[in-house]
Amino acid sequence: MPQSTRPIAAEVADEFSRTAKVLVRRFDERLGEYGVSTPRSRLVAEIARSQPIRLTELASTVGIAQGTASTLVDALVRDGLVERHASADDRRAVLLRVTEDGAALAHQWTAAYERAADELLRPLTARELTTLRGFLQRLGDAGTETE
Repeated sequence: MPQSTRPIAAEVADEFSRTAKVLVRRFDERLGEYGVSTPRSRLVAEIARSQPIRLTELASTVGIAQGTASTLVDALVRDGLVERHASADDRRAVLLRVTEDGAALAHQWTAAYERAADELLRPLTARELTTLRGFLQRLGDAGTETE
């Protein structure tokens, strides 16, 4: 029986994992020039973009556990980049907003992240980028269906 020419899913997953690690390392290197890690920069940028935002929504949007987001937000509050505010609609709810310093840094970090993404993904054509994005969205959506 002839062997299939379709790569097995495990091979694709291995290559995806390897590539993701390379990308994360390069983003961390680039953002490290600004004294920030990729997760912290993503949180500040997302809060700046979506504010006011609840912690649970923030964690879901950036794709991390709520406990991890809480720990990172605590540090961002201590650093004066993020503030917590009580919700006017729900006294139990806490909303997150960036400070003036946080907004300025979010702008710098986002620009650095975008430059790094452009450099790292330069080997792909616009069409390939669009196709890859669609594949990754499908995989991400399928992964959230089982949660």
